[in-house]
Amino acid sequence: MKVRTFALLAGEASGDVLGAGLMKELAARCPGCRFVGVGGPLMIEQGLTSLYPMERLAVMGVVEVVGRIGELLSMRRRLIERWVKKPPDLFVGIDAPDFNLGLECALRKAGIPTMHYVSPSIWAWRKKRIHTIGRAVDHVLCLLPFEVKHYSAHGIGATYVGHPLADQIPLDPPTAPARSSLQISPDTTVIGLLPGSRAGEVKRLAPLFLKAARQLCKRCENLHFLLPCASAAVRQLVESFIKELPGRLPITVIDGHSHTVMAASDTLLLASGTAALEGMLHKKPMVVGYRLNALTHWLVRRMATGRWCSLPNILAQQELVPELLQKRATVENMVQAVLASLTVTKESRSTKQTFYRLHKELRCSANSRAADTVLKVLAESEKKRRGGCLSRQATLE
Repeated sequence: MKVRTFALLAGEASGDVLGAGLMKELAARCPGCRFVGVGGPLMIEQGLTSLYPMERLAVMGVVEVVGRIGELLSMRRRLIERWVKKPPDLFVGIDAPDFNLGLECALRKAGIPTMHYVSPSIWAWRKKRIHTIGRAVDHVLCLLPFEVKHYSAHGIGATYVGHPLADQIPLDPPTAPARSSLQISPDTTVIGLLPGSRAGEVKRLAPLFLKAARQLCKRCENLHFLLPCASAAVRQLVESFIKELPGRLPITVIDGHSHTVMAASDTLLLASGTAALEGMLHKKPMVVGYRLNALTHWLVRRMATGRWCSLPNILAQQELVPELLQKRATVENMVQAVLASLTVTKESRSTKQTFYRLHKELRCSANSRAADTVLKVLAESEKKRRGGCLSRQATLE
């Protein structure tokens, strides 16, 4: 039996989770297969030979990318050279579209089957990017149910697989065990602060979130804050910001364990992105706060077509959670919104019910579906290749 080699590339922590789940299922279906590319600790634990530290790819925003463009282009060029010279059986780019789509284009041109896991947000902004995706990949693995129709309209193969986090997180996440594991009293009001996993967004958001926490302490008694850090570098940044605050802040900084933090919290103040989806799956009230670099925000506004930026609102097509973006992402606005989120109302109970419904829709055994689709695309590619070889052979004869 041929030993398969799968190349994968993830650029941040959420992609590392997706990649690790996919690798585990592929390994079960293809015993002895090999994995090579770029990933984080979870993918490495599943057997990935990571050619570069994943953190080198965790860049968001036009200005941040421009500052590192030389390094990123060099990295991509070396990956292309490596895989064109020694082709894997199939390449899966996991999110990180600005890096992966160019890589996928080059690999597909060289005859390597390519897939993209996590649809770029073409339904929200940069709609014309779908033409690039069509040139870059043989198939797209979609996490959200409404995404497939966008690809079908352009003749691009796509499969809805659901979201692995919806499979992983219980429909009724237990709060008491989470608080017990963090040694937090049941009668304490707990607020989770999640300013992102990338250094750039943490630099922009963590000071705001922490200042909001200080103001909340002045208005409420018996508060405790939890802040999970995606990496040692993020923890170092967060701790430096905490030291700059006047007075003592009742906060516990944790390495990882964002799901435990969410389960233990009464409400969340978080960055837009995967964290908002996780908060929804934990059925927690939340406030989304986000700031982009001014130039990046200007470009996003010019290309954006969607009304909302957070996944709970996008999935529900209504404002379930407040979004405080750019100039509205002030300390006072965050404080007011967090205080409002702590009050149980008829509207908040309805929001929680919607979270349950959306959770069930996203629960589809995503890792298993994704692995099955990868192997199907690989089999179809090999069948076409054999057919092409036979046709050329018949012509020569």
